[in-house]
Amino acid sequence: MVTKTVQRNPKIRESSGTLQEKSSVSDEKPNGALSKKNGASVSTAYLQLGVGQLVVVLAMIFGGCCSNVFTLETIVKEDPRAGNLITFVQFLFVAVEGYCHFFTFSRPPIFLPKPHVPFTRYAFIVTMFFLVSFLNNYVWKYHISVPVHIIFRSGGTMMSMLAGALAGKRYSMAQIASVTLLTIGVVTATLFDAKRKEVETTVASTKEFAIGICVLFLAQALSSMMSQLTELTYKKYGNHWRENLFYMHFLSLPLFFPARKSIIDEFKTLSASPALALIPTHLAPYVPRLSVSQNVVYLVLNGATQYICVRGVNNLAGNATAVTVAIVLNVRKCISLLCSIYIFGNNLSFGTCFGAALVFGGAAWYSLESSRLREVQKQAKAV
Repeated sequence: MVTKTVQRNPKIRESSGTLQEKSSVSDEKPNGALSKKNGASVSTAYLQLGVGQLVVVLAMIFGGCCSNVFTLETIVKEDPRAGNLITFVQFLFVAVEGYCHFFTFSRPPIFLPKPHVPFTRYAFIVTMFFLVSFLNNYVWKYHISVPVHIIFRSGGTMMSMLAGALAGKRYSMAQIASVTLLTIGVVTATLFDAKRKEVETTVASTKEFAIGICVLFLAQALSSMMSQLTELTYKKYGNHWRENLFYMHFLSLPLFFPARKSIIDEFKTLSASPALALIPTHLAPYVPRLSVSQNVVYLVLNGATQYICVRGVNNLAGNATAVTVAIVLNVRKCISLLCSIYIFGNNLSFGTCFGAALVFGGAAWYSLESSRLREVQKQAKAV
């Protein structure tokens, strides 16, 4: 019997500020297995998981990611400067889980298998990944609202296209039009939100908002460059997405050392929040009283839900077409936006809502057009 080894899709990164994905399905099941000669539909991709697995994956994506946004906004409303701590905890969760997954007694003293990608290559990816994650959470100190954060980061396709064009890629007129629509949406939503802040806040706060938008823009630019480098890495060394996910987080942990004082101070601030009883009141006479700061609980839940979110996304990415993943993530972002507005009372103007609609519509259009072009290329090669 001849065994054929295949590789999975590269990871899809998703979350409030850092995400990174994992999967519980076989690492040997390729995305290409979903499609026949004429391509696979969304429903075909879904059936590859089975009904039970599909429900679990979607529950992880919508439950985990939306819960992550809830815990994130709860924390940053109490302490907008907790970005370093949030990023560190998220990285720590993924790194610890990854270390447990890759642990082996055969390679002391670090007890990790030899990576497929050289550490020199990882150095560039890890540095950019850390900066992107750091900036996306650092921006909270500039009072950027969660809805605007979601809308702005949904416009990452624009930066990806620019980076791709610089790398020599070509795009269809429909792709360019969709990204133009998406860009107009980002600009519209941002300008209307800035106008609202000018009315509600001081000049100093408006300047902070402008700085925050610039930080988000820089993060998107770095993210696009990182995506191009990651794509080239996968082409050269193979799609070892889980290894890539682990080392990006594990090797990034030492980079938090310069910010250790800030992280400790942020944790002390969160710890000073009202205590949350861990033991029900009716059991108090029989069990020792245990309580912990409620914001520390939210911090732990944020790290845990971040892990659940990225695990669900990569599970879907390994068993569905790229367009299916893109559409699901855009729907998830839209739901997170609506939850943020409803639960936390974030008031968005008509212009901001209109801009958000353009962003999500443009992203969906781009995904559908990209899928169509891939099918055309497959058919051309088949002939």
